[in-house]
Amino acid sequence: MRGILITFEGPEGGGKSLQIKKLGEYLKNKGFRVLTLREPGQTKIGEKIRQILLDPKNKNLVLQAEALLFEASRAQLVEEIIKPALAAGKIVLLDRFFDSTTAYQGYGRGLPVEKIEMLNDFTTGGLQPDLTILLDLEVEEGLKRREKSGKKDRIDEEDLKFHRRVRKGYLKMAANEPERWRIVDASRSPEEVFKEIKKAVEEELK
Repeated sequence: MRGILITFEGPEGGGKSLQIKKLGEYLKNKGFRVLTLREPGQTKIGEKIRQILLDPKNKNLVLQAEALLFEASRAQLVEEIIKPALAAGKIVLLDRFFDSTTAYQGYGRGLPVEKIEMLNDFTTGGLQPDLTILLDLEVEEGLKRREKSGKKDRIDEEDLKFHRRVRKGYLKMAANEPERWRIVDASRSPEEVFKEIKKAVEEELK
């Protein structure tokens, strides 16, 4: 049996890491084999790319190079880890995938979305998530949460207009592909958010 790929997307501060951890534990307790991953990185090559991408010192990283580095890390992850895991029948939970590049580098940075989508298709070999959870909340609230966590990186330091464009992009993508996306209000308590995620995942597993 082929595995299932479930991706988590959304603007900063939506609580993806917590919800993925909760979902992974829940599915394992149900007897599923689960692999939890995050982008960029996860492979030896990808982790080196991640350091470049998230280092606040790299302010002069040009937009095209930024997009291509995300895609390079993704290509390595897909071939080295994700495809073998799916072939083995595992449920793969992925913190960000190609939709992040469309949202951040396309809608956020202003690079041509159609070119980003072509790169996404090229680097994944056409691999699509079975389900994408969009943890959505107001940009100001999300950035406040990130500030409190003390985990700011190069992308977090962009201005409000950038983050608003990213969120708008996510909502547009979700509206264009409602059969794949589930929009979850991430402003609520973690328990309420997880309840809705669990329902969406259980429907996918039927």
